[in-house]
Amino acid sequence: MRILRYKNNEGIYSLAALANDERVYDLPYGDFLELVSEAEKAETTPLKHVQELIAGQEPLNARYGELELGVPILAPEVWAAGVTYEKSKEARNYEATDGKLDAETFYDKVYDAERPEIFFKSTAARTVGPDQPVYLRSDSSWQIPEPELGLVLDKNGKVLGYTAGNDMSCRDIEGENPLYLPQAKVWKNSCALGPVILLAEAVEDPYDFDFACRIYRGEEKVVEGTANTKQLKRRLDELVDYLAKDNDLFDGTVLLTGTCIVPPNEFTLQDGDRIEIEISSIGTLNNPVKTQKSKISAIR
Repeated sequence: MRILRYKNNEGIYSLAALANDERVYDLPYGDFLELVSEAEKAETTPLKHVQELIAGQEPLNARYGELELGVPILAPEVWAAGVTYEKSKEARNYEATDGKLDAETFYDKVYDAERPEIFFKSTAARTVGPDQPVYLRSDSSWQIPEPELGLVLDKNGKVLGYTAGNDMSCRDIEGENPLYLPQAKVWKNSCALGPVILLAEAVEDPYDFDFACRIYRGEEKVVEGTANTKQLKRRLDELVDYLAKDNDLFDGTVLLTGTCIVPPNEFTLQDGDRIEIEISSIGTLNNPVKTQKSKISAIR
């Protein structure tokens, strides 16, 4: 069972359930956390609560692909884990060493270390949903999407569901100096989530999600890659434990778990490109790429 937010006939975002047969059923809630809260009050699970709500209900007349979707959860914070796949380690090493991959770097060390890399990625105001534009950073010339599995958490670190995430990244800024990581990762519209939340109860094995990332330029496919979460170096509960260590989690926090698909080193995103991130059982997150004007006219 998948949960989505869509704009209804009144122009208001409303919650709905997407069944396995792609039929959509209205839910009497405005957001995902309200659904979770009501399920707790009823002393049941979100999945069972949704099943009870839609039992005997007629689906929407509109098809899933016809709905105007919003970001599936207004996450108060989005965090991300890095260097959790070997492919990510190799890409980070390439950035940091100008292609001299024979030298060990701090990325090798964190890949093998007990403590994972976890960094702050986004807020609700900086995060966009399906079909909304992700922005290019004006002071970077080497930018890529990073397709990632997102964990939707409650304040206790429990996984409520799974979604697809795009952790936009500036490879040149991060490669220049690791202390520049926040600038390489955080800016307006630098994070996308969606298209839905797959309820955790509906997932038998989170280490068997298939990934695909496709980038189109003028509707011509210029990049495509695939992966599977079984390639993860770290356990998902390990990442959550470190995020929650001596830290306050908020209901609806999203943790992106790292990427295993990296475009070729000579590739950079351009204005007008389109990114598709597909995760099995979740769906496809589609976002156009736009250039934004910098608010700083000159650096002094």
